[in-house]
Amino acid sequence: MTRPVASTRTARLGLRATPEQETVLRRAAEVAHKSLTEFILDAAYQAAQQTLLDQRLFMVSGSQYQVLLDMLDRPESDNPGLTDLFSKPPIWSDK
Repeated sequence: MTRPVASTRTARLGLRATPEQETVLRRAAEVAHKSLTEFILDAAYQAAQQTLLDQRLFMVSGSQYQVLLDMLDRPESDNPGLTDLFSKPPIWSDK
């Protein structure tokens, strides 16, 4: 998974941790040979991507659900836009 290059980082995030959390995070960062900031940002970024990719529950009304089922039951057809989209690597992969 890719992450923003350090020189492009402009957003500032603040957080508070318990002393125990700080100790564990610092130890893990040392083991990973990363700065504490780099370790936390990498871990949070990876967790955020996974959370977004794992979205599988869609809440819809009964009529919307039926429309969705009808769409899924239709035979497939050529879709040049999707063909183009799927021919490109996803933004989260290493290029």
